[in-house]
Amino acid sequence: MKRREFVIGSLAALPVAGCGDPAPGVQARELTPDTACSLDGMLLMDHPGPKGQIHYDHGPADFFCDTKEMFAIYLKPELRRRVVAVFTQDMGRADWDRPLHHWIDARTAFFVAGSSRHGSMGPTLASFAREADAQAFAGRHGGKVLRFDGVTPEMVALDGGVVSDERM
Repeated sequence: MKRREFVIGSLAALPVAGCGDPAPGVQARELTPDTACSLDGMLLMDHPGPKGQIHYDHGPADFFCDTKEMFAIYLKPELRRRVVAVFTQDMGRADWDRPLHHWIDARTAFFVAGSSRHGSMGPTLASFAREADAQAFAGRHGGKVLRFDGVTPEMVALDGGVVSDERM
């Protein structure tokens, strides 16, 4: 295979995602009692921990009851829609048990991976607007502070649950 074919083929496997700030005019949408997770239909307001939203250049936004799910979809190589914005909640300001409001651009956020705090689906990535808040959270609950680009597909694999339950 020629180098040019390899490079073009490799690029085709990457998510078609925008970079930097959200597209002009794109704002996070507030949750309602009926806002459901795009992956599993769970109602977002019924669960603890930070939520996520991905907005595309066409079609409706996807909502996620957990940042782990948000990243799992964002980092999928087969994602073909152009991402224009990714939002999560600032847990330095939001209530962990009933997170509402406080939406921030996820691509500029700080995330804590591996903490003892759980979201709707178990272990999650706590999100913060300020690094100092993320460091303080990691000091209290454990984990490692990462930037958006430091989160890898392996860290957010959604292959737990029934697939990993050996009791069945």
